[in-house]
Amino acid sequence: MACRRAAALGRLLVIAAALALRAPALASGLSGAWRMDEPKDSGVVLHTIIILRQSGVATEATVMPNCAVEIPVRDVRVEGGDLVFAIADWGWSFRVRPEGADLRVILSYDRGKTEVVRIAKPATAADMQLPAAAAPPALRELPANGLAATPPMGWNSWNHFSEAVDDRVIRETADAMVASGMAAAGYTYVNIDDTWELGRDAQGSIVANRKFPDMRALAAYVHGRGLKLGIYSSPGPATCGGYEGSYGHEEQDARTYAAWGIDYLKYDWCSASRVYPPAQVRAVYQRMGSALQACGRPIVYSLCEYGMGDVWTWGPAAGANLWRTTGDIQDNWDSMCANGFSQDRLARYAAPGHWNDPDMLEVGNGGMSPAEYRTHFSLWCMLAAPLIAGNDLRAMSRDTREILTNREAIAVDQDPLGRQGSVISRRGGVEIWTKAMSGGARALAVFNRNADDREVSLAWSDIGMASKPSALRDLWRHADLVAAGRGYSGRVPGHGVTLLLVR
Repeated sequence: MACRRAAALGRLLVIAAALALRAPALASGLSGAWRMDEPKDSGVVLHTIIILRQSGVATEATVMPNCAVEIPVRDVRVEGGDLVFAIADWGWSFRVRPEGADLRVILSYDRGKTEVVRIAKPATAADMQLPAAAAPPALRELPANGLAATPPMGWNSWNHFSEAVDDRVIRETADAMVASGMAAAGYTYVNIDDTWELGRDAQGSIVANRKFPDMRALAAYVHGRGLKLGIYSSPGPATCGGYEGSYGHEEQDARTYAAWGIDYLKYDWCSASRVYPPAQVRAVYQRMGSALQACGRPIVYSLCEYGMGDVWTWGPAAGANLWRTTGDIQDNWDSMCANGFSQDRLARYAAPGHWNDPDMLEVGNGGMSPAEYRTHFSLWCMLAAPLIAGNDLRAMSRDTREILTNREAIAVDQDPLGRQGSVISRRGGVEIWTKAMSGGARALAVFNRNADDREVSLAWSDIGMASKPSALRDLWRHADLVAAGRGYSGRVPGHGVTLLLVR
């Protein structure tokens, strides 16, 4: 899940965080471990472990949900006998107070819009115990699976729906993908992200929770719409959402996915950090890659490891078709820019069947303007990045639909040559990128990262052309332009883009 994200309590309770706190003492001897339970409508109960250690006037705390990932802490203080701290960049905060042997925990999320109270009970040794360590396989180079010759296109549930995804949402999204013209534009995968899992049956097979009563029937429905179905898991004992992971059941889960009719797996590191050291990340992902190749069904393999271990250097050898190169994207200009404009150094690792993934699209989720979403979409197309929408396809504005179904921009992303674009100029907040295309064409993108409009000029020689092009087309205006003799000049709106095809 992987890979990053929405303001949902379930996400808070299942993202592992190590927190180092320094604050005045709350009470003498406030040390120990507590377990906080969170029952979900899906029938799953999530658990969070809170460990407090007090020494003199200093209090240290560790929050360990089902998956342990360190998250920075800010604003640590004592207020009225409560220990108060926030998790940086998430908009969530804890307010903790002892009540007898228990802890009273107030969780604030949605950046303060929602607040709930939970009681954490003293944890037992069993609550703290990790699964037995599993030795990773010996490293080897897996053969290519022949999938994703161009960057995968589709939709994922997390950015908009988070844990609210269910069978109905997936069916309606498949219908909307067809009705909106997205399927005709090339979108294929309808991907279920985290929170679909219940646990395992007596034979150890993964079982979906009551939000998804029949995965095989759901896959058949999606296939009947001419689309493909994707699913999510983790190599750790729990997913980022605290649900059942694939740890110790990789081959079994791959066979189950094949039996259900699954076509795409997003595999999110999450709690794997509790059972594997970082040096084993390649071997861990190789294990599932090998299992998928042996399951009897072609399944696109998407790694969500946030760029750990320079994944772009070994992703193909682990059987992957795409790999996350960044942390989770958020629906705002700064986050999108941080993820997208940092990809230039990775261009040489992208190729047919193997793609750099700066995370899913946020187009249509409301945090950016239409101009900023056009920039977002254009940049992902220039990067030959997977185009995985993350909005509610059932209720798209005209702007959102036109951005996501711009076939001329999509053709840049899906060009069979499989080259990732690269930057040729960064100056004064304006970036110029080019992308080699099949047939000798090239895409040219002028990005204005400034808030105000800018006049931009470039010579044809700047993009490696000895003379003016024979054809020049604006891919957002859908208009042919007259190429000037020496170069291109134009006005680019603030936070906007000009995307051209040059022949």
